[in-house]
Amino acid sequence: MQLQQLISLVLILHWMEDADCQHHASKHKHCQGGCLTCSQHNGCLSCMPKLFFHLERDGMRQIGVCLASCPKGFFGTRSPEKNDCSKCGTECDTCFDKNFCTRCRAGSYLHKGKCQESCPDELVPSDAKRECVPPCPADCDSCLNSDICTRCMPGHYLLHDQCHSVCPEEFEPSEQLMECIPSVPCEVEEWSKWGPCLRIGKTRLREETRTRRVLQNPSLQGKPCPATSEKRECFTKRKKCGKKEKASRNGDQKNCNNRKGNAEGSRERKRKREREMGDREEAENRNKTEQRRRRAQSRDSGTV
Repeated sequence: MQLQQLISLVLILHWMEDADCQHHASKHKHCQGGCLTCSQHNGCLSCMPKLFFHLERDGMRQIGVCLASCPKGFFGTRSPEKNDCSKCGTECDTCFDKNFCTRCRAGSYLHKGKCQESCPDELVPSDAKRECVPPCPADCDSCLNSDICTRCMPGHYLLHDQCHSVCPEEFEPSEQLMECIPSVPCEVEEWSKWGPCLRIGKTRLREETRTRRVLQNPSLQGKPCPATSEKRECFTKRKKCGKKEKASRNGDQKNCNNRKGNAEGSRERKRKREREMGDREEAENRNKTEQRRRRAQSRDSGTV
C-alpha cells in the first residue's frame, strides 16, 4: 500500500514539473545556444533547424542543448520533426550509426565497422589506431599498415615511410634517430682578389695567391669542401727610366742606371749569341758544300 502511494506521489510530482516546464517554456527570442524553445530548469526543449538536440547530464539532472554536431560517443539522426543525438554502442568510441563504429574503445580493434577483441588471421591489431591492420614488412619494427612504416628494425633507417639498409644518394644515416637524413654539402665563399706577386725563394720565379673561407662544413657523408687556396705564376713590370725621370734620391738614380746597364748588357749578349749562331751556320754550310764537292770528285775518278 505504501509503495502504491509512493508511486502515485512520484507521478504527481513529475506531472507538476512537466506542467511547470510547459508554463515557463518560451520562444527562441529568450533562449540561448540555438534553442527554439526552452525552459528555465531543463534548458532547450527544441532546436533551431539543422541543429541536433542533445541531453547533457548536470549532476542528477539532464539539460537540453542544441549542437551543430553530436559529441564523442554519439551520432546524429535527422527527421522532419527533430534532429537528435543518439548514443553509440558500448564498444564504440565514435560511430557513424548504432551499427557502424568508426573508432573503438581501448582494448578493441575496428574491422569492417565492428569492434573486436582480436583480429582475423591475415591482420594484426594496431594499438595506436585501435584497428585491425595488415602486418608490417619484414624490416619494420612498427607500422600503420603494410605500406607505411613508423619505426625500423635495427640496422635499417626510415625514409619516406620505408626502411632502408643503405640510405639513398644525398642522404646519410642518423644512428640517433634511426632515419635517413639529408646530407649537408660544404659551402664556400667567393674567391678573394689575387694577392701580391712574390718571389719564390731565391729563384727568379714569382707567384700570387688567392683564398676563400668555408661558410659551412659538410656532414659526415656530405659533399667535401673544394680547395680554399690557389696559386699561379705571375710577372712584375719593370719600371722604365726615361730621360725626363728625376730621381728623388741618389739611390733611386743609381738603381735606374743599373737597370739601364743591365738592359744594354742583355741586348749585347743577345747580339753576340746571334752572331755566333750565324757563324756556326755559315761554317756548317761550307762543310756541307765541301763534302758534296769531294763526293762528286770521287765519283768522277771512279768513272774514268
